[in-house]
Amino acid sequence: MNRAVYPGTFDPITNGHSDLVERGARLFDEVIVAVAESPKKQPLFTLEERVSLAQTALSHLDNVRVMGFSGLLAEFVPSQGANIILRGLRAVSDFEYEFQLADMNRKLAPDVESLFLTPANHLSYISSTLIREIAALNGDVSEFVHPAVAEALRRRFAASAN
Repeated sequence: MNRAVYPGTFDPITNGHSDLVERGARLFDEVIVAVAESPKKQPLFTLEERVSLAQTALSHLDNVRVMGFSGLLAEFVPSQGANIILRGLRAVSDFEYEFQLADMNRKLAPDVESLFLTPANHLSYISSTLIREIAALNGDVSEFVHPAVAEALRRRFAASAN
């Protein structure tokens, strides 16, 4: 069984992330979307909120599980019985950093392989950072995220405006 872990902060999950998970779900027996706690990044949404939003956005996929985690990815992956780390590459600028991570993960977890997928062309420019910026300025993000995510962003920024 090939079980892949797709890690990230997912603050929030975007249609680009969902595209990668959908394609991973066709390639692997199971995909675990591993939502990293990432306190140093000071996420907009709590870990629980990010897990819930990802579960909602990916609920149509039977072989996908969403889990929160903290600590080393190289320890989390084997603890889930997974043998693959799935990562996305949006642009050439992502490659150097992802290559470094893959090398370090290979050193820490030699039985785990890192595999990379690129998003569909029409989704390659989407990032969680851009989505948060657009939403914070009251822009329409509905084209780039699941409806539940768009609503959560609207509520979050409406609450911070008051």
